[in-house]
Amino acid sequence: MLTSMLIVFVVFLDANRSDDAFLSDELLEETQAQVMTAAQAKAIGFEGVPDDPNVCLVAVAPRDKGFVQAALERAASVTGFKVHEVNA
Repeated sequence: MLTSMLIVFVVFLDANRSDDAFLSDELLEETQAQVMTAAQAKAIGFEGVPDDPNVCLVAVAPRDKGFVQAALERAASVTGFKVHEVNA
């Protein structure tokens, strides 16, 4: 049985941000990245996600990891992130 892998970023956002658009529409479209709130992530089976409105998850294919990581590093509203490899 083949398993596929996803890259999941746990993103920590500035509590004083003006909006939740920390990734561009173009990047989201090109990478097909899925951005989820903690509640949405828990609803589809992710465990250990903190109940914090300033935390979200971004799931992408491994080939897009570098693009998303670079965008997160540049985003003013992102205070930090962690990267995980997850078998889907």
